[in-house]
Amino acid sequence: MTDRQGGLRGWAADRRGAMSRLRFTSLRLRLVVVFGLVALTAAVSASGIAYWLNREAVLTRTQDAVLRDFQQEMQNRAGALPVHPTQDELQRTAGQMANSSQRFSVLLVGQDSNGKTVYGSSDGLSAFALDDVPTSLRKAVDKQQKVTDSNKSAYHLYWQRVVDHGTPYLVAGTRLIGGGPTGYMMKSLEPEAKDLNSLAWSLGIATGLALIGSALLAQAAATTVLKPVHRLGVAARRLGEGKLDTRLRVSGTDELADLSRTFNDAAEALEKRVDDMAARDDASRRFVADMSHELRTPLTAITAVTEILEEELEAESGSMDPMIEPAVRLVVSETRRLNDLVENLMEVTRFDAGTARLVLDDVDIADQITACIDARAWLDAVELDAERGIHARLDPRRLDVILANLIGNALKHGGSPVRVSVRMEQEEGGDLVVAVRDHGPGIPEDVLPHVFDRFYKASASRPRSEGSGLGLSIATENARIHGGSITAANSPEGGAVFTFRLPRDPSRLAEDSKDAGGTGDAGDAGEKGA
Repeated sequence: MTDRQGGLRGWAADRRGAMSRLRFTSLRLRLVVVFGLVALTAAVSASGIAYWLNREAVLTRTQDAVLRDFQQEMQNRAGALPVHPTQDELQRTAGQMANSSQRFSVLLVGQDSNGKTVYGSSDGLSAFALDDVPTSLRKAVDKQQKVTDSNKSAYHLYWQRVVDHGTPYLVAGTRLIGGGPTGYMMKSLEPEAKDLNSLAWSLGIATGLALIGSALLAQAAATTVLKPVHRLGVAARRLGEGKLDTRLRVSGTDELADLSRTFNDAAEALEKRVDDMAARDDASRRFVADMSHELRTPLTAITAVTEILEEELEAESGSMDPMIEPAVRLVVSETRRLNDLVENLMEVTRFDAGTARLVLDDVDIADQITACIDARAWLDAVELDAERGIHARLDPRRLDVILANLIGNALKHGGSPVRVSVRMEQEEGGDLVVAVRDHGPGIPEDVLPHVFDRFYKASASRPRSEGSGLGLSIATENARIHGGSITAANSPEGGAVFTFRLPRDPSRLAEDSKDAGGTGDAGDAGEKGA
């Protein structure tokens, strides 16, 4: 079954690749289409010109031969008739004229001695008749021309091509000079039309073959021309995937070879620049980590001293000098803030270095949220809407960091009551969704895109607020390492809503391992609004 699925996926991938090569925006398809259009235009033009020239040559040759034979027959045979012939004489002469080498039908029209119009047709009385001759041709034949130096004859031979029931004919007529019958001739051009149709079919087939040949030629040219372009595209995708050692093989001296050299130079410069930036980034992270680590030792001693001072402040004996009490309280507060900042910096350094790991356990979400709220004495300010029994495989410590930052941020900058709701999406493998909503003024639109940025504070007038601007950033990183996310928005009913979404089992996204270190505290709650 697995092999079959792999084969189907391979077939689908091949089909998608073929379709991508044939899409209209493809350079290959456009090149084939252009080649085809050029070849089609050239072939159609050449075929049309060849057909027209051959048609005129065939029809003119046949027409000249027929008209010459008809004119000769009129002079030799019709000219031998009396001025007023009988119908029998016309019939006999028409039959003799039709027996010429061209085999055309003849109609002779004359007047007998009584002045009656008589007809003689080579095909009998029911065949070629005067009605078959176009009226315009009859008028031209009967019209007497003025005899001049340039016009020696009063009557001329006229001809016209007509189509009757789909069959082309050549019709001609003339009158004998000096008196006598008028002769008309009709010759079928069907053999010539068949020859021309055969020629047209031949030219059409030649045009089709030329089109196919041009398409094959275009395909070959496209393969030759576009192969370097395809390699360049593959190399660019590999470069975009972070494989900065990608290079193209350069061959030749054409424009594509120059493009490949340019790509290699750009890739080499980019690799060097990224290596330099990575080195500086690593050095910066090591500096922050080392600095934070070195600060922990003196901070531990300072924290112990401040705890003693804080106990003195809270003692009822009043042993603390009222003059120095504000200074002591400031030292205690700033020491606690500095300690939280160092811990948060170390946590951020772990995320940046990629050393943060999950320690997964099966957790009841409602119990975990209750424990987080209770540990920080937020029970009176937070409403929990979560059914017990909703379990997920998570890292409890990191979940506590996320919840503490979101709820603490809502209490500090939003307003009570803060409502925490938990739901599990119904579809199979649905995500765990935790929403934290406050009843404050909401988040300004210009602040909303930056609430998860490190060290971001919405109000420049509060640079020394209790938060460091790292809390929401750390919460986001903890969600991301679980394969989840955190989003911020304003509720239509008022207040801000932070939505925390996690997969029920993130073990497919992160390895089960011990944490590389970190704090157990919730960290800074962050800054989200004025």
